[in-house]
Amino acid sequence: MAEWWQQGRDLPPTPRQARLPVYSTWYSMHQEITEEAVELQARLSKRLGCETIIVDDGWQTADRARGYAFCGDWEPNKEAFPDIASHVRRVQSDGMAYMLWYALPFVGKHNAAFERFDGRFLRYLDHMDAAVLDPRHPEVRAFLVGRLAQAVELWGMDGLKIDFVDRFATPGGDPAPADGADCAEVDEGVRRLLHDLDARLRRTRPQVLIEHRQPYTSPGLWPYANMVRATDCPLSPQENRQRTIDLRLTAGPVAVHSDMILWHPDEPAEQVAVHLINALFSVPQLSVDLAAQRPDQLAAVGFWLGVFRRHLDALQLGVLEPAQPEHGYPLVRAYDGETTIIARYAPLAVDVPGTGEVLVANADPDPRVVLYGEGEARAEVFDCGGSLVRADRLRFDAGACLVEVPMGGLLKLRRD
Repeated sequence: MAEWWQQGRDLPPTPRQARLPVYSTWYSMHQEITEEAVELQARLSKRLGCETIIVDDGWQTADRARGYAFCGDWEPNKEAFPDIASHVRRVQSDGMAYMLWYALPFVGKHNAAFERFDGRFLRYLDHMDAAVLDPRHPEVRAFLVGRLAQAVELWGMDGLKIDFVDRFATPGGDPAPADGADCAEVDEGVRRLLHDLDARLRRTRPQVLIEHRQPYTSPGLWPYANMVRATDCPLSPQENRQRTIDLRLTAGPVAVHSDMILWHPDEPAEQVAVHLINALFSVPQLSVDLAAQRPDQLAAVGFWLGVFRRHLDALQLGVLEPAQPEHGYPLVRAYDGETTIIARYAPLAVDVPGTGEVLVANADPDPRVVLYGEGEARAEVFDCGGSLVRADRLRFDAGACLVEVPMGGLLKLRRD
């Protein structure tokens, strides 16, 4: 179906940068963000294999109440970001791309834009202390395009995380447009808004990075985003797996990203690896305080981000074959012309192809991995941190053999 949706459409190519690991500030910092904190996490995540940092909610306000009353004017909080352009350059000098979060539809009651656009709202959200702007008005679209574009044009951002696009939709249908609207349907207003924003951003940065989120993955939005992230599922590796695989099957040309991966500080390194393996067939986003992690946890992160990076073509651009969707995809494989990568999330047997390199990631507590195949193969088993556990030869004399792969570990098979 996704291939059919793409037929005859001239879609912009997805930049390679959109498929590389990401660090996000959301779960690790929430709104408690500063230049210094962002720069520290950018440096630490770069060492582990991340290539982009996304600064989320909090950059635009000193308020920490977690509402949206201070969204809409989209100017930096001077206490936390006294010179955001210089700050962005420092992060980029370490080799990291920089993206900034925007809640596109919202204008909070404590913003100058709230009074300016009074009468051009779709509705007011009491629980958010914010209104939803009506994109059917050209002056609303022009304002939003200008506000978002300054991040790229003036501050030097590499891209934007554009959040809550689905909130333009009004339960019960579109209200009648106020005077001055130039289209009748909100959908058309949103399309014009995203089209105008895309055209404006690409004039400055042709390879601009744009992230959307799972509730709004319609093919109608494919021309305006090259990253789509799984809906929030913090601390749930299983849900992250299901959401990212669902997205891989339906997201067309857009790079699929995991929800931000985090874990409790006391979790063992093996469980950290399990979190990462559950996002193996997507672009992993991390969101923990990397300065507070133990060496074994950091080793697991570095090892598995290395696997993501080395085998990016097979994992993200190869053939994807998820098994048993009715059980949440307990076994998933992807392959290109050279490498097959299989992730095992339940105690299931694994069919081994007869050619090429084969990697088997074990996210199940049971280390006993049954392999079905033919002939012989050289085998290496690594623990969750990438240390070699053993190396030997496997013979599939009876059509099957048993190999012990620790939870969070990796088995590599190579044919002679």
